[in-house]
Amino acid sequence: MFPGGTLPDELPGPHAGQPVVTAGAPRNAAAAAVVCLHGRGATAQGAINLYEPIARHGVAFVAPQGARSRWFPHAADAPRERNEPHLSSAVAALDTVLDRTREALDLPPDAVVVTGFSQGAAVAAEYAAGTGGRHPSALLSGGLVGPTVDPTSYDGDLDGTTALVAGGADDDRVPIERVRATAGVLRALGADVTQREYEGVGHEVTDDEFDWLNDLLADLTPE
Repeated sequence: MFPGGTLPDELPGPHAGQPVVTAGAPRNAAAAAVVCLHGRGATAQGAINLYEPIARHGVAFVAPQGARSRWFPHAADAPRERNEPHLSSAVAALDTVLDRTREALDLPPDAVVVTGFSQGAAVAAEYAAGTGGRHPSALLSGGLVGPTVDPTSYDGDLDGTTALVAGGADDDRVPIERVRATAGVLRALGADVTQREYEGVGHEVTDDEFDWLNDLLADLTPE
């Protein structure tokens, strides 16, 4: 089944067996895919709905569901061990969904985009920095996890992988300093980072972020 259904029961941690929702282009018609990670308190279907502004011909959308509508139980700035085993399970879930998507749609990594909002962005950031998975990514109002962002904790080799790291300057949930630090880590690991800070914007997604994603998908799905 492309590539929805559920996450494998043997996946480590609490996200095993959770649903995976799909939408958009079917198998054999997709030139690109977007894996969408929801924020805390949201759902996989909500993530699909959130990214409706970037829906276009030839693009499939895939969204896994986090257990209890969250990827980890405590704030992103809590000690990392407090968010385990949830955080490691979330990264493993993303890795599994990406593997399924590439295989089912016969797509290379650079045609499978990872995007997440808030906690979803944190999971996408941890995946990129920790594994070096070379998927284009858009991290919206979220960043790497821990009391501080420690660049020495990550050793992924991103080798020019495209990434958007963006957040609101007035975000009271994810301080802009965490967004900046995350962009710095990804850049140091070799990613081609576009960094955006939005004055007067809080914890929300902006039209500019959708425009960036639309431009990326236009390059991946030429007419």
